[in-house]
Amino acid sequence: MPEVTDETFAAEVLRSEVPVLVDFTADWCPPCRMVAPVLAHIAAEREGTLKVVSLDVDRNPATQAAYSVLSMPTLVLFRNGEPTRSVVGAHPERRLVEALGLEETR
Repeated sequence: MPEVTDETFAAEVLRSEVPVLVDFTADWCPPCRMVAPVLAHIAAEREGTLKVVSLDVDRNPATQAAYSVLSMPTLVLFRNGEPTRSVVGAHPERRLVEALGLEETR
């Protein structure tokens, strides 16, 4: 999964032509590792209609603070540069797709 940073966040996420699902993650977070394969599958199924990226909160504190992310993993869906939905924690794929409204990104 491609990584974004504080420096690349605006270009890769906020100015993206397609919706972007941002995985706010950390190396020390076991639930983050659990959800990574689920996010990879979502990204593969929706290639071209949804971009899925990760942001390491320890190395990118400015973006984490800007969106008030306090728990990992936090998944935030951005559309047209605005956060529209979010989910905290690791969940099965079906639950993530429903909670984030990703059905229409297929």
